Amino acid sequence: MIGSASARDGGPSGGGSRERVDEAATARAVVDGHGVVTAWNEGARRLLGYRAPEVIGRSGARLLPDTAHPHLPEALTGLRRWSGTATLLHRDGHRLTVGLLAHHRESDGKDDWLLVSPVPRPAATPQDDAFVRRSFAQAPYTMALYDTGLRLRWANGDMERVMGLSEAEMRGLRVTEIVLDPESERTEEVMRAALRTGRPQELGAALHLAGHERESVWSVSLVPVRDSGGLLEGVLLSAHDVTEQYLARQRLVLVDDASRRIGSTLDLPRTAQELADVAVPRFADFVTVDLLPSIEGGEDPPQGPPHGPVKMRRVASQSVLEGCPEAVVPHGTVANYPERSTAARCLAEGRPVIEHITPAALADLDRTAPKRAARMRQFGFHSVLAVPMRARGLTLGVATFSRHRRPQRFEQDDLLLGQEITARAAVCIDNARRYTRERDTSLTLQNSLLPQQLPEQAALDIASRYLPASARAGVGGDWFDVIPLSGARVALVVGDVVGHGIQASATMGRLRTAVRTLADVDLPPDELLTHLDDLVNRLAGGGDATAPLDGDIGATCLYAVYDPVSRHCTVARAGHPVPALVTPDGTVEFLGVPAGPPLGLGGLPFESTELELAEGSLLVLYTDGLVENRVRDIDEGIAAMREVLGRPAHDLEATCDDLLSTLLADRPSDDVALLVARTRALDASHVATWPVPPDPAAVAEMRKAACRQLSEWGLDEAAFVTELVVSELVTNAIRYGRPPVELRLIYDRTLVCEVSDGSTTAPHLRRARTFDEGGRGLLLVAQLTQGWGTRQIPNGKIIWAEQALPAD
Repeated sequence: MIGSASARDGGPSGGGSRERVDEAATARAVVDGHGVVTAWNEGARRLLGYRAPEVIGRSGARLLPDTAHPHLPEALTGLRRWSGTATLLHRDGHRLTVGLLAHHRESDGKDDWLLVSPVPRPAATPQDDAFVRRSFAQAPYTMALYDTGLRLRWANGDMERVMGLSEAEMRGLRVTEIVLDPESERTEEVMRAALRTGRPQELGAALHLAGHERESVWSVSLVPVRDSGGLLEGVLLSAHDVTEQYLARQRLVLVDDASRRIGSTLDLPRTAQELADVAVPRFADFVTVDLLPSIEGGEDPPQGPPHGPVKMRRVASQSVLEGCPEAVVPHGTVANYPERSTAARCLAEGRPVIEHITPAALADLDRTAPKRAARMRQFGFHSVLAVPMRARGLTLGVATFSRHRRPQRFEQDDLLLGQEITARAAVCIDNARRYTRERDTSLTLQNSLLPQQLPEQAALDIASRYLPASARAGVGGDWFDVIPLSGARVALVVGDVVGHGIQASATMGRLRTAVRTLADVDLPPDELLTHLDDLVNRLAGGGDATAPLDGDIGATCLYAVYDPVSRHCTVARAGHPVPALVTPDGTVEFLGVPAGPPLGLGGLPFESTELELAEGSLLVLYTDGLVENRVRDIDEGIAAMREVLGRPAHDLEATCDDLLSTLLADRPSDDVALLVARTRALDASHVATWPVPPDPAAVAEMRKAACRQLSEWGLDEAAFVTELVVSELVTNAIRYGRPPVELRLIYDRTLVCEVSDGSTTAPHLRRARTFDEGGRGLLLVAQLTQGWGTRQIPNGKIIWAEQALPAD
């Protein structure tokens, strides 16, 4: 027996009497995997006449008319269920053909079959029709039966409740006459399709039914009804209210949309606008986003919620109406929100606030914010939801959602949804705020480290550009520099530190300083990069006690030195893109400078390439952000650069602009540094050279020759200092150096005196004692000139001194 069930008062049993399920009305038996009967109920006894002790524990084959027939479980191998008719033997020997349903059971270590068959019952009675009518009327779903003319014949109780009409009031009417809505016309079209095809039809419909506060969503099934002869008699409409499921799905879709659309950039106003755009029109008719002014500039706002009147800046808004005519506060304006306003209350309480706009609320708002009250009346605001924007425990501002077109008020489910999408936006706005602070710091640091203006020099005409990366990528570590060297030479530097942010900018500053220091001692390009590589390795390994840098540091660099006297250019690179050269005839080539490893690998050599440049040649140095990005590889960028440089251009600034506009369609994803230099040459009229015999008597001749040359150049006022410098440098070369010795004067923006010899020993300043006969020469040179130094050359060294020329 299954058990008993009690009927409720007023139920079909009447009077609440207790009735038992007649278990014997079903014959039930269980047969194990070996075909042995393990269970037998009273219904089975009634059907076949066997009592349980006569069957249980014995083979079920005895119940079959043919004992040679395979066992039933074996015949059903591989099936989970079987149904059909079977012929069985009654206890008295006669055969019975019965309907049989077999279930295969595998659980708790059992593997058997449950066999069930209904015991014959009395035939249907006339009362069954009334039973069916009552079941139809009391079904928990909205149901109605229409004839082939689409006229209502029957409607159940739920249909009457939903429509607010009785069956008698609706009988004989069509759907379009019961519900005045475009969806009812579509429903009739689908009903005709069901009658025409004879197949069930499905549709979804959103309706605002009379007597209901809000729109409801329905899943409708339309099933053709046939008589016993198969002729169509009508259509059964069955509708299920799926409004809650639909709204739940819409909320999930909105949350998913918010997660994808909000925070697409690290731009704070844009992130706020994305929140407003996502919420309109699916959640609200009008949305505003206001942020506390204290978070501007990336600073953290004060801890804890603000109290009393609150000042906030409007950063975003959106409306179902074009142009946001509901807005009182323009974007970018700081407005005051009174203490009792919805926005101020939600911030003070630290939780969302729903306010339904009543006449009393508008009258109160008239006293504190009359313009807002007037707009609310004008556009019919009836419900407002204000949600505080909080992230990492900080209050950033408030998002306000308003409804004035859709009739539904905000409810608890809407509050949770508003919190969800606002929380997403708040995290993104906080990330944007913090990123803005770091980016501004990085840009300030980077700008302070990059050249504010190019130094004066006469060897090259130079134009430069530096373009920071887009906000999403962050500030990188690209840099460039122009360094005047001795002998009217100029060094050009372009470098790129891997990564973004403050650390990349700080590393860039260190490398730029190191390059300037190494250039000051006139190291050749390949040696300079070797020393720079050592420095990067020390920084990465913590060898510099003052460096707060940990982990690997990667960087590339290109270093070139141009001499306007010889027109020689020496170039070396450490993993950096090759420079471009445009000859005076317009030919464009990318120099075959050995690549060299990026800085920081350590232990690998760098090689220099030396070439002679015609006067008027263009040398183009750049970082990889100019020619390579996510959608274009470096070969395509090089080809585009070649095309731009091949066009005739006399203005270096225009060349820079053309390169940027052609190669960068929008804000780059990486920093871009660009140097474009046109070479000049110092001809023989600006350079004078004399070989110096290894004889102290030659010093006087060199002084005279220098004075004569100064007179030709019109620099007689510089003769006195020049004589002293020539005398000291030539004397030292003869006395301490090795032949050959040579004196050279270079007349440029300054006057440079150079003396070369075959020795690699460099002189140095020392303080002469009172009775010393020598040791004061270089001290005098240092005092009388604006700079002096020494540099190594392949066959010795050069000592130089530079003096400023008198102003014209």
